[in-house]
Amino acid sequence: MKPLVGVTPDFNAGDREDMGGREPTYFLRARYPRAIEELGGVPLILPLTGDRALQQRLLKGLDGLLLTGSGPDLPPGLYGERQRFRYRVMSQQRYEFELGMARLAADAGLPTLGICGGMQAINVALGGSLVQDIPSQISAALPHRAPGPATRLSHSIQVAPRSLLRRIVGQAKIRVNSSHHQSVNRLASSLVASAVAPDGIIEAIEANASYRHPFLLGVQWHPEFLYDRYAIQRRLFLAFLRAARA
Repeated sequence: MKPLVGVTPDFNAGDREDMGGREPTYFLRARYPRAIEELGGVPLILPLTGDRALQQRLLKGLDGLLLTGSGPDLPPGLYGERQRFRYRVMSQQRYEFELGMARLAADAGLPTLGICGGMQAINVALGGSLVQDIPSQISAALPHRAPGPATRLSHSIQVAPRSLLRRIVGQAKIRVNSSHHQSVNRLASSLVASAVAPDGIIEAIEANASYRHPFLLGVQWHPEFLYDRYAIQRRLFLAFLRAARA
């Protein structure tokens, strides 16, 4: 049986011309469900609901959860900070749903993969915080919002030994693409960093050994742009789908 993977969409509440204009609109780039489908899963685009009982019902029908990337930022108030920089923030509908689903999935041991903003959502949902703007807060940082297409590899990352990510990619150093201005700052207590960029920015997180989660992984880059050309990036989705199938 192919595993059923819930995929979170973005949401326009009626104020974004790039996502449907004034009509409230779900929005999801096709590369996310396409990666799941082409590599052996069944993607299910999820409806955004803040109702915990409905979230629990949705979760019970899933074999895995994919938290996708997002242009807007999580409101800093969600991790106890005031907003210091003028960036668009995520709709309430989306962040209530994603943070709620991330917590429920973590509690239930449901295989979960977070990509870019999805990785940040996992950390915030479980009690961590974010760097609100890398160029403003981290001296000598790499250009993590790299110029050019996001399909292009941008910089290397160092993968932690004995981590879930190391077992998946099989290498101590890999190259990734990069399209973000925020990053994980304080890690949630149940998580550990499993990869860092040369400037120290956290590039992957996963459940720590004491948490005993079967598959909880967040990556700051975008493997959905790369899986069809790079075997290492394809392995991320294949490992996630194996865990979901199990």
